[in-house]
Amino acid sequence: MSARLKPSSADDQLHQVFGAPVGDLYTVAVRPDASPALSRALELRSFLALAEEQVAQVRDRVHEAMAADRDMDELSAEDLRMDSQWLEAALDARNGYRTALDDLLRTMPPPGQRPRPGRTAQPTLATTLPSAVAAPAPRGAGAARAHRQ
Repeated sequence: MSARLKPSSADDQLHQVFGAPVGDLYTVAVRPDASPALSRALELRSFLALAEEQVAQVRDRVHEAMAADRDMDELSAEDLRMDSQWLEAALDARNGYRTALDDLLRTMPPPGQRPRPGRTAQPTLATTLPSAVAAPAPRGAGAARAHRQ
């Protein structure tokens, strides 16, 4: 299923800000005159929808593993540790995408208003991407040297 069709926790907020349901916003976003802020918001919304689906999948897997009627011999501490790590990564991504989307919506100009000279409607997102998406720091003997370069 396309991320466009998956629900997200930001759908109501996007509808409120842009004045149309999310499905209609995706249609508007492909037009040549579409707002860059709308395109960015929908891109972040798609990432958010996928991250929220990942959170739900891990949550459901843990609930199933811990069901009261489940045979205790099937429990695996290692599986639960792995699910805990996956859940943490998925929640970090979800929270990062929500923060980036909230920041974008807060800093974009009101619909129909052009940005002031010297300002852009596209805030830099490099610092707002979730840590789970950022590249890991180099490791090993050359890590400090590679980091300085």
